[in-house]
Amino acid sequence: MTTKSLYSEAEQLEQKLRNASLDTRLALQPSVSKVIDRMRQEGMQVPSRLRRLDAALCEDAIEALFDNLPV
Repeated sequence: MTTKSLYSEAEQLEQKLRNASLDTRLALQPSVSKVIDRMRQEGMQVPSRLRRLDAALCEDAIEALFDNLPV
């Protein structure tokens, strides 16, 4: 995959995530992480906004795991 196509894929994911519901964010989180992993494997610099987005999505996913635990 080329550098340009990875950046394009990341931008498309960012657009889908704008004003997205929690369910959509949780569904797209693995895709964002995979794009970032592929960027790193290709030796590309991952923009800080993507790293922050991935961190926020991972945090949402972790919190969602604990929402259904009985207290």
